[in-house]
Amino acid sequence: MSTIPFDIAATDGAARTGALVFPRGEVRTPAFMPVGTAATVKAMYASQVRETGADVVLGNVYHLMLRPGAERVAELGGLHRFMGWPHPILTDSGGFQVMSLASLRKLDKDGVTFRSHVDGSTHRLTPERSVEIQRLLGSDVTMQLDECVRLPAERAEVERAMRLSIDWAERCKVAFGTPEGRALFGIVQGGDQADLRRASARGLVDIGFDGYAVGGLAVGEPQDVMLAMLEETIPELPAGRPRYLMGVGSPDDLLKSIARGVDMFDCVMPTRAGRHGQVFTRFGRLNLKNARHADDPRPIDEESACPAARDYSRAYLHHLVKTGEILGMMLLTWVNLDYYQRLMEGARAAIRAGTFEAYAAETTAGWAQGG
Repeated sequence: MSTIPFDIAATDGAARTGALVFPRGEVRTPAFMPVGTAATVKAMYASQVRETGADVVLGNVYHLMLRPGAERVAELGGLHRFMGWPHPILTDSGGFQVMSLASLRKLDKDGVTFRSHVDGSTHRLTPERSVEIQRLLGSDVTMQLDECVRLPAERAEVERAMRLSIDWAERCKVAFGTPEGRALFGIVQGGDQADLRRASARGLVDIGFDGYAVGGLAVGEPQDVMLAMLEETIPELPAGRPRYLMGVGSPDDLLKSIARGVDMFDCVMPTRAGRHGQVFTRFGRLNLKNARHADDPRPIDEESACPAARDYSRAYLHHLVKTGEILGMMLLTWVNLDYYQRLMEGARAAIRAGTFEAYAAETTAGWAQGG
């Protein structure tokens, strides 16, 4: 039995809302986790991230083991104290970064050896070491080390990585033990092969985890493939444990995935877009780089509760973006994270009311209006 309760309060079709309960606080689901790769959500204060409504943020093993180092973070009181975020933290095991560093890595059945993109130093990451790093960081949710394959890929390569990830999942489970108040999630792999996805999910369920992530679906495949793989995978996972779709995605991705039973998400999209002059709004996506905003006195959304969206003119934000001012990145990132949290808040309320399908349709129709 998991030591982390997951209370499902309501369902609407396959969509569900509830809470994952940690000693550091509840994570209300559906939940979007802002990405704080290197112990910071870029261009945001931790207190601002919390004020948007975020219950949990994501950190990353690969980046934190290189800088400043897991042992150093532990000596300084753990990641929560280090970054000023006393609420739950999920740490990604480094598997995705291992994939993206193909030219700098050597993979074998025991783990992966890679050269740091920072200084070229050599490091070794095994399932046991990944779990140890996450323990040193003080993660509330530990992710298993897996191998993620970029799509499209040959079936034989996808199956090899999937089988290896299951082996690593078993080793992570042993290394993790049974700590109170912390969770370990397994990661379903299998690329765009439905039977491999099902086999991966069943293998992980046999091992037994506190939650189950679906990985390898933000790596170049079209949305219809992602959704098809979710439809194959979700029925294989325990209804009473949380489901996390890794690295996804756009607001439309989130709504369609919630409708298929996903509970948790993370993605760099809202923060990265904000740093590059783009914002997500109830009217759709706006590019503040465009010259049409240069003389526009309107705010991004005068009805928004977010000060960044409500209190600054589009003309001013356009100016900040065009001149490369840091304040522009901060304000637009704030707009985006607030929008994503409002989207999740609306989804939770709609599921409780039994109106999620209508909520999703109304939200999508609003995007078509334009700003």
